[in-house]
Amino acid sequence: MVYLTRLEHFNAAHKLYNPNWSAEKNEEVFGVCANENWHGHNFDLYVTIKGEVDPDTGFLMDVKKLKVLIKEHVISKVDHKNLNLDVEFLRGQICSTENLAIGIWKQLEPHLPPQVQLHCIKLFETARIYVEYFGN
Repeated sequence: MVYLTRLEHFNAAHKLYNPNWSAEKNEEVFGVCANENWHGHNFDLYVTIKGEVDPDTGFLMDVKKLKVLIKEHVISKVDHKNLNLDVEFLRGQICSTENLAIGIWKQLEPHLPPQVQLHCIKLFETARIYVEYFGN
């Protein structure tokens, strides 16, 4: 089994809040991240796939094709967007980094070739905070 990781980057804004709570409760739980004027992050996205190497190419997957899939199904939908308002696959959810990582997984997994499995989505919100998601 070989693991291959592609790193991408995007910028996005969001705020953390639960619409079922009062402004006071949201501020108590989410602090400054519940700011009515939003806040932004420079996200680093690591997409790791796994599988067997194709003896004809020496590749697990053509990395150019992986790049295109990530850009088409994720980056184009989140880069320079408001995650709460602009991103369809996050509608109705709290826009946490955890939910974003799960959403990215769901966006990518169906588009990978059959011989390749998605292994991990690692999403850095800051240099010191990241989420890893390994599927269901």
